[in-house]
Amino acid sequence: MNIFSERMNTELVQQFWAAMQHSVFITEAAEQVGTYREMGGRWLAATGGIRPRRGLNLKGRCLSLRDREEIALARAAGESMRSIAARIGRHPSTISRELARNSSRDGRYRPTTAHALAYQRASRPKPGKLVSNPALCQRIQQDLTKRYSPEQIIGRLRLEFPDDPAMHVAVETIYRSLYLPSCGGLHRDLTRCLRTGRQLRRPRRLAAQRKNRILDMVNIHQRPAEATDRATPGHWEGDLIIGRNNRSAIGTLVERSTGWTMLVHLPDGYKPEQLREPLTQQLSRLPAPLRRSLTWDQGPEMRDWKQVATATGVDIYFCDPHSPWQRGVNENTNGLLRQYFPKATDLSVHCPEELERVAAELNDRPRKRLGYRKPIELIGPLLRSP
Repeated sequence: MNIFSERMNTELVQQFWAAMQHSVFITEAAEQVGTYREMGGRWLAATGGIRPRRGLNLKGRCLSLRDREEIALARAAGESMRSIAARIGRHPSTISRELARNSSRDGRYRPTTAHALAYQRASRPKPGKLVSNPALCQRIQQDLTKRYSPEQIIGRLRLEFPDDPAMHVAVETIYRSLYLPSCGGLHRDLTRCLRTGRQLRRPRRLAAQRKNRILDMVNIHQRPAEATDRATPGHWEGDLIIGRNNRSAIGTLVERSTGWTMLVHLPDGYKPEQLREPLTQQLSRLPAPLRRSLTWDQGPEMRDWKQVATATGVDIYFCDPHSPWQRGVNENTNGLLRQYFPKATDLSVHCPEELERVAAELNDRPRKRLGYRKPIELIGPLLRSP
């Protein structure tokens, strides 16, 4: 027995363990018993090289050192697991797991050693399952090269190895191993075998979890009824059509009742400060009776909506997240515009005159919902009004 093992039996070490029970850091526990961090680390190492994670505190639902001392005394006295559980206010299954996990090979249960082992299991970070299991890692790599999805991989593993937990893995484990180099295991190049082929992982958020990127926005449900039923001209829907690699865009404005379309030239991009002035200028061209409201989605490009509303006198409303049907007229028009401005093309090359020509052609097209009348025929008299 070495010197550190002998010191583990002293009263000082027991005080150190009691301090560790209520302390967050090894340094604090060592100082409370009049020693230093290195000695505390040696005492922990004497139980198997165990050092608790910084910030870890086994409190609350975890067994304390005092609980483990009670278990050891009651176990030595021959009490049953149910009796021990009642003594310390725990479930019998907790006592059963504690004895199974932390007893030595000869069946003896030592509270200080058990407490140290609990710290070891709770410490983070731990080596990933794919790092510690090369056979599982190799199998997953082979399946990924076959273009299997992570879900298909884990389903197949559970089918082929139903009684071998070592060959079971979670979907998130595969994704984390691919996208987080610190997790290790799978090579990052295997991301090309996934369905998306993305090199970077994109977070998935529900609509209710989406962060509000537009301050003080007015929701579409506060829009007046006359805008909803399309009976009164002057209520507009707006959006962007995006070009190749999200680097260019064209603004689209569609009047709800007539389908009249205007296009906004955005040669420099579609950031809020790049959209604000062109949108204001386009809306200001309209006569006052046709400047009632504008409905947009919650894209960050409309961050400066208050300035646009003040300059034009247009009330601006915003749709619910992921609800394109709330701008149905605009969405349909954007689909028509893709005949002129295909996806994956550079939209910045189109000059204002070309946008005017395309808008004029759309406004001269008969529409079924208008009884095959043209938008220009319906809105023409209103555009000429003072």
